[in-house]
Amino acid sequence: MSLTSTLTDAAQVVTVNAERIDAAMAIQFKEDMRTETEGGHSRIILDLSSVEFIDSSGLGAIVAAMKQLGSGRRLDLAGLTPVVEKVFRLTRMDTVFKLFPTLEEATAADVQ
Repeated sequence: MSLTSTLTDAAQVVTVNAERIDAAMAIQFKEDMRTETEGGHSRIILDLSSVEFIDSSGLGAIVAAMKQLGSGRRLDLAGLTPVVEKVFRLTRMDTVFKLFPTLEEATAADVQ
């Protein structure tokens, strides 16, 4: 799984450079997220704009990544493609995560 990370004043942006987050990639995704976000910013924005498909294992991996951040840190999601956004809404994960249409809107948001 290829993740890249950049820091802004508002957050750490972790970009998923893959078209899928599925069962074959879920464990690696969790490990890579842990590495990228260790001791980092209090707000993480996960840029999913390249992700075209996510299954239940991928969804679980994103939830696990949020939980491993610990208290006082948050994980927001940005750039969800229509298919990926539909999965989050159908599973009601849109009530767990703050979803932003674009990375620009996520970084501009004043989130507490």
